[in-house]
Amino acid sequence: MIITLTGNLLAERTLEFASWQPGKTQRAAAESFQVGGKGINVSKMLARLGAPTVAACFAGGETGDECLRWLQARRLPHHVFRTTVPTRTGTVVRVTHNTQPETTFLGMDAAPDPGSLAECAAWLDAQPAACVLAICGSFPGFLSPAAGPLRDAISRRIALGNVCVDTYGPPLAWLVAHPVELVKINRGEFDLLCASFAADPVPGESFLRGLAPANPMPERLAAACRQWPVRRWIVTDGPGPVWFAARDGAPPASCQPPSIREVSATGSGDVLFAVVMHNLINRHFSLAESVTDAITCASSNASTSGIAEANTN
Repeated sequence: MIITLTGNLLAERTLEFASWQPGKTQRAAAESFQVGGKGINVSKMLARLGAPTVAACFAGGETGDECLRWLQARRLPHHVFRTTVPTRTGTVVRVTHNTQPETTFLGMDAAPDPGSLAECAAWLDAQPAACVLAICGSFPGFLSPAAGPLRDAISRRIALGNVCVDTYGPPLAWLVAHPVELVKINRGEFDLLCASFAADPVPGESFLRGLAPANPMPERLAAACRQWPVRRWIVTDGPGPVWFAARDGAPPASCQPPSIREVSATGSGDVLFAVVMHNLINRHFSLAESVTDAITCASSNASTSGIAEANTN
């Protein structure tokens, strides 16, 4: 079982137009609603793969209620922690026939309240030790005192060897200091993480300078493997090469995604994360095999307008 944890749920509407321009009133030709957030997308893809999953998330207010109804209607296995903070909203503006770039507008982040954080911590502690926890997307308030019980619960699951990560910012900085099984991030997030350490390396530890942006990616990824106790790394870069490495494995390697006609890249990174975890955990693939297979699925997702609905054949 893979439990995805979404700390910043999204009530998202997609509006489709023949064309649009800023500063004008425009009427959509079509409208749809979906629940967003990396963990939701990852669980959607895992379910498509036939992998057992539960999407754990925080939901509040009327927007949270709408998200809950959506999850129930689609029978996606989920566990919701109710919070007093209304779930954030978002709007995707899409143009028919892909003649203009897709644009996404996100509402303000919604940090879960202390009660829901404590409830989540207790729930995680009650899950079987064999369950894998995947921490997905942004998580406002993750380093706050109120989130202390949740961080403690996550630490206990890390000690079991069953935590994977696809997040950024403060949660990422905290998590890479622990022996998590897998970190999947994009190139921009990797650059920011490395820069924060390379700018002020620890005296006597010259290998940290290998994290500097001026160095080639293989050297930087190898330095990351030495700096942090993370067991496996995957660094994506849109249509560019996907780099990967294991702390105790072969030198960093890369795989080039196939050339496609991109329709919407939304959710493609989540598809890759889901397929990699499924391959590593349920199919016992190597890291290289897992990444190669996942890139094909992620590219398939980007070639359609669906979100985490990649062809698994």
